[in-house]
Amino acid sequence: MNRVTSARLALACLLIGMVLCSEVTTAQAPAAPPAQALTYEMAQQVIDAAEAEARKNKWNVTIVVTDAAGVPVVLRRLTGASPRSYDIATRKAATVVATKLATSAYGEQLKAGTVKEVPNGITFAGGVPIMRGTEFIGAVGTSGVRAIEDEQISKAGAGVVK
Repeated sequence: MNRVTSARLALACLLIGMVLCSEVTTAQAPAAPPAQALTYEMAQQVIDAAEAEARKNKWNVTIVVTDAAGVPVVLRRLTGASPRSYDIATRKAATVVATKLATSAYGEQLKAGTVKEVPNGITFAGGVPIMRGTEFIGAVGTSGVRAIEDEQISKAGAGVVK
């Protein structure tokens, strides 16, 4: 083995060691969830209140509750709700997560040019943020009736979190 080959081999070993070492240092214990994370129990309360509002008005809807990352925690599709309402409710919740705004506010701000467009974002009412104090902890998306009625249901659900 000549000097050039030895130097290349040493450099390759050094680089491999650096990569392995960086992976070991970055693969530590997962970060603790935020102090104000949306729990399953909270999501159940949100969806129960939203469903109660829908049933009170005899509205057949789909309701989705997500955490702050947009991961669904609970979903309810009431009897008679359109299969298409699932996709729209999910997209409403995703739009809220991406913007931290109610979908109605996002639509207004998008029209005014004050926010960036969210891919597949919903620009009409029905998605609302779940706030605990001043912290965003999740979203509710509802679909199946008129947009303003969807929002009424979502607000009833999100309103139970204090």
